Amino acid sequence: MRNVLLTGFEPFGGASVNASWDAIEPLAGTNTDGARIHVVQLPCLFGASRRVLRAALRQTQPDLVLSLGLAGSRAEITPERVAVNIDDARIPDNAAASPVDESIVAGGPVAYWSTLPIKAITGALRAAGIPAAVSQTAGTFVCNHVFYALMHALAHTRRRPRPRGGFMHVPPAATSDSVHGLPLETITQAVRIAIETSLRQAKDTRITGGTID
Repeated sequence: MRNVLLTGFEPFGGASVNASWDAIEPLAGTNTDGARIHVVQLPCLFGASRRVLRAALRQTQPDLVLSLGLAGSRAEITPERVAVNIDDARIPDNAAASPVDESIVAGGPVAYWSTLPIKAITGALRAAGIPAAVSQTAGTFVCNHVFYALMHALAHTRRRPRPRGGFMHVPPAATSDSVHGLPLETITQAVRIAIETSLRQAKDTRITGGTID
């Protein structure tokens, strides 16, 4: 049986919830397409999140990794195209750290591409009636920190075939007090669709996913 690793973040910025974690927690220990799903919560901390991720990779030996983060200003599910080797915090993390213009991996590549079929995922989500779009940037906060750390780790693994991985931002979970975002159940459904699409499709769909600005 193949292993899938999902990661989400603890709440940050004074919030009490984080949809990136709440949406994946129900998937822990479940199976899909012949794969067992493992879930791990990451701290919203520069450095520590990378260490927890590495430990999870060693423990679960995944064939597929999908890390998730919360994008509070977005209304769509957004698979990320590229991770960049920079920490530049506009707000502090949960330990009040605010790195500016610091490399995530000293001497590492400028960027890593996602190895998930991000356009196929976006198409599958839209076909299911879930708002989705390819994102060209994961920001420069802890989400991008984890995305880059994940791709760096996978690029240097000795396992063959090399595990595939990537990052996907989710909007906030809609509540009775706010219609902004998506129902938590919809976000969970989107994660499952992203996993199933990635397990079934090694080569991405060649359709437009670009932007003008």
